[in-house]
Amino acid sequence: MGELEIRRRRDDDMKACVEALATVHDADRYPAQWPADPGGWLTPHGMLGAWVAVDGPDVLGHVALTRTDDVLAADVGRPPAELASVARLFATASARRRGVASGLLATVAKAAADEGLRAVLEVEEGGEAAVALYERAGWRRAGSRPGDWTTADGRTALLHTYVAPGSGTR
Repeated sequence: MGELEIRRRRDDDMKACVEALATVHDADRYPAQWPADPGGWLTPHGMLGAWVAVDGPDVLGHVALTRTDDVLAADVGRPPAELASVARLFATASARRRGVASGLLATVAKAAADEGLRAVLEVEEGGEAAVALYERAGWRRAGSRPGDWTTADGRTALLHTYVAPGSGTR
């Protein structure tokens, strides 16, 4: 393996991002339901930016930053205008234990803070590895609520809301 680089996602990265997402879906069932338009899913509404972790031509991970909706903002207790949501964060199975997910998380949190925003995110209760990553990085759980979808094993999703460490608000 070569040198890990985290950089802004480019249009020509999309094919490799979708291929990487497919390996994550096969290994981890993330996303729980494979999207009809995976490239569109990786480019959510209200996206403020997206980053990839690459090793040469290989995409090892991905993260996006989006505007925060009213529901998530209410969970945190702040106006949406003060927040930015972490979305579509994943690392391929072959890239794990290389700091890919933690590097992407730090990159997106810094990008939010640089804009005067506090990064927030939601994670489904079954994502124990993700929860451990967030808590190791100093993110604070702000609340939990039922989701509006079912997990791969048929449960109603239970979403935990996390807030990035630091001030980072306007």
